[in-house]
Amino acid sequence: MSELEKFQSEIEKSVERLRNSVVTINTTRVSRNFMYGLSPSIGSASGIIVDQEGHIVTNNHVLEGAENVEVVLPNGESRPGEVLGTDPATDIALVGIEGHGLPVADLADSDKVRPGQMALAIGNALGLPGDPTVSLGLVSAVGRPLPWADFIFEGLIQTDAAINPGNSGGPLANLSGKVIGINTAMIPFAQGVGFAIPVNTVKRIMNDILENGRVIRPWLGISGMELNSSVACAYNLSNDSGVLVARVSQDSPAYYAGLQPGDVITAMGDKNINGMKELIEYMANENIGGSVEILFTRGRITYRTRMSLEESPRIASVRKVWRD
Repeated sequence: MSELEKFQSEIEKSVERLRNSVVTINTTRVSRNFMYGLSPSIGSASGIIVDQEGHIVTNNHVLEGAENVEVVLPNGESRPGEVLGTDPATDIALVGIEGHGLPVADLADSDKVRPGQMALAIGNALGLPGDPTVSLGLVSAVGRPLPWADFIFEGLIQTDAAINPGNSGGPLANLSGKVIGINTAMIPFAQGVGFAIPVNTVKRIMNDILENGRVIRPWLGISGMELNSSVACAYNLSNDSGVLVARVSQDSPAYYAGLQPGDVITAMGDKNINGMKELIEYMANENIGGSVEILFTRGRITYRTRMSLEESPRIASVRKVWRD
């Protein structure tokens, strides 16, 4: 067997292991039609079985506004889904179904993901009948922000593996079949530009929902991007590390602390902020009700400000149970 044939065989084995853990999520929501008034709207996306107790992760935008949730297992069996919790800030949701001994996906460590490594995207692309669609590509970038989206809390994995409508909530995996991210977005009219939520973020949000019924975290209210030398050169910034503020939400803690687009956050409390990872980790470990000192630069001048640590109703997790 040639090296290429061995490589192909390994991919086939990885896909076979992972596809048994990929489910189809069908939703029904009521929408208003100009001609006919209120009418049901049916959507279809993907999800991943993450434990043998029937917990499934998918995207928040897949379930948002849904009146009914149906989960279709790889064997074609259909079961009603119960929404256990959602987190709009990361676009993650957790669904529960009745069942034990289900095939579980193997979750990797997304902190080890590097640009250039190969990736597999699996999901219910375009709602096509039959087995999930598989596509192969590269990890194009990590820590990528989406400043035009509502789910802007975390940096994302960018990939050129084909991601289409219906792939949302499905896995992005490495060549060993281990999940490195949850597919969440594609850019219309772009070629080879898709995004996935890092699986370490998914693990943290899932555990919070299971333990607390929702995600409780302080928030900043910004959309930011990781600063490096090339970004600093493009924007003529004096810093080459930190988090560049791209947008500040109205009435957010960052807004009242005086942060503006173009500012560069370099420290929070006693911790230096070199990028999004440090900022996210710092905020995740802080408690609601206190405050934190932020060091940032604006132009060539360094400033200090103090920001309240509070939970925003806009990004707070929601717990809702669907009943037959």
